[in-house]
This record gives sequence, structure tokens and C-alpha cells, in this order.
Amino acid sequence: MKHIFIKGKDKHAPTLLLLHGTGGNEEDLLPLANIVAPQASILGVRGNILENGMPRFFRRLAEGVFDEEDLIFRTIELNEFISDKATEYGFDRNRVVALGYSNGANIAASLLYHDAESLHGAILLHAMVPLRGKELPDLSNISVFIGAGKRDPLIPAAETKELAENLQQAGASVTEHWGEGGHELTREEVNKAKEWFEQKYQ
Repeated sequence: MKHIFIKGKDKHAPTLLLLHGTGGNEEDLLPLANIVAPQASILGVRGNILENGMPRFFRRLAEGVFDEEDLIFRTIELNEFISDKATEYGFDRNRVVALGYSNGANIAASLLYHDAESLHGAILLHAMVPLRGKELPDLSNISVFIGAGKRDPLIPAAETKELAENLQQAGASVTEHWGEGGHELTREEVNKAKEWFEQKYQ
């Protein structure tokens, strides 16, 4: 997978795993990472799927309808990729916090749905429920920040609430932030994610 790794100044901070939205790339979320955790190491990854020329992390059948078979395959692929890069670059595999937006947040959520040891925590910005009818692993050691827009035309509020409830029922500590906007990222939610990260990991 195409990626970028930037070694941070704080060797005790978790490594931030950057997962872009549809049409993004491995460098898209660097400005967010520099706000949320400027001293942390960064692994930015580009999705392996192309949809009309736009990179994504997994296929979808229609707007909001995921190709679940491909999602599961790509989730396993990404999990193994993180482990490989931890060995290659020498960061702590057990201290990786995902920072994902939209499609990237969806596959970050899928990592948590499949493997409690895949991530140490996650910042999920404008995420959907990745899979339904799946029993989640024990996430009692995991902290998750969910950023959502009250007027998001792509993600109904009930969807975000369902995601939060699924994670909480699996034992995760979940913090929600609801902005007034839509599907776009806002500085307010990035600042809230920064506050959350500092409380949890510094």
C-alpha cells in the first residue's frame, strides 16, 4: 500500500495512522495530524481501491452500501500492513491510534470490529457502521472519539449513534462530538479531537 511514514519527536506518543476519505491520499490528513498530535510519529496510508479514479479503502455497491466481502478482506490487509510497517519503521504496534475521515474512518471502525489489538484507539470523523450482525471483540482497553455533523447528508444521526452504541457495548470508552455542519471536516471537531487525544495519551 502506498504510504508515508514520518518519525515523531515524542517517542512515547502513540503512532497516528492516517486514513483518508474517498479521493484522498496518504498525505491528506497530515495537517490534521499536526494539530492533533504534532509530536507523534505518523503512518499515512493510501487506499488500494479505485472508484472512478478516486482512491478508497474498500469497494461499495452504492452510496452508503458497502461491499462487505471486500471490506473484510481490506480490513485484514490493512491490519497486516500496519504490523509489517511497525517492524520496518520500529514503532510500537500496540500503540497505534487511527485518525480517519469518512471512508478512512469506516475502515478504522472495521479494524475495531474485527480485532481488539488492531488499534490502541481511534478518531473516527464522519464514520458509518461498517458491518451489522457482527459480534465485536472486547474493546474495554480502547478509547474512541467520534466526530459527526448534525446536518450530514450522507450519514444520518441514528447511524452515528448506532456506531457509538456498538463500540460502547463492546466496552470501548466513546466520546462524541456533534458539530452543526454536514459531512465536511471542521476546525472545531479537529480541536475537540486534539483535546481528547491529549487527555488520553499525554
